[in-house]
Amino acid sequence: MQKLVRGIHHFQKNVFRSERAMFERLARGQHPDTLFITCSDSRVNPNLLTGTHPGELFILRNAGNIVPPSGAPLNGEAATVEYAVAVLEVEDIIVCGHSHCGAIGALLDPSSTAELPAMRAWLDYAEETRQIVTKCYADLEGEPLLTAAIEENVLVQIENLRTMPAVAARLAKGDLGLHGWVYKIETGDVFAYDTDAEQFFALTEELVGPASTAARSIAPIHSI
Repeated sequence: MQKLVRGIHHFQKNVFRSERAMFERLARGQHPDTLFITCSDSRVNPNLLTGTHPGELFILRNAGNIVPPSGAPLNGEAATVEYAVAVLEVEDIIVCGHSHCGAIGALLDPSSTAELPAMRAWLDYAEETRQIVTKCYADLEGEPLLTAAIEENVLVQIENLRTMPAVAARLAKGDLGLHGWVYKIETGDVFAYDTDAEQFFALTEELVGPASTAARSIAPIHSI
């Protein structure tokens, strides 16, 4: 706790003072371009990863970067997405999974959440991911299986986003992009889903097209 208090004092004395104009501007309102949906994992830092500043990302975090589909019981994820899309009018939504994801590992091993009823219920929203992996990746195990599940889960959550009325309306209008990313913690690489190749590839400045799972490949993914 003391480390956090020292961090606050450092922020107030050094960071805030040098960026006072920016924070005064932010106090008048926010205009983020992107809704960034990612895992609660402490090893994932969206602003550090993307080189963005306060006010540039609207961030939604939870265990497993899960987006309950439209019609699920009222939840904070639905409210956050709706606000980002309908009020803030973000231009892009990124669903970003990451390597070594504990939530997805628990999804693959239901016994690990036997004493965690809330987590077990939450992971039900990723049941489609588990079934896809069980049926289509039976030849994988260990880390390759987890990697496939992490990637498939990103694509499943993008499909869930499409079921939300606010998102569907913006997609129909053609002014909202959906993107699937996976961050590899140990190398710093970020892999983006390419709709033409139906595969994840290392992200480059040229690879920024929207993600779609309408006809994605279900072959084992080895790019990460």
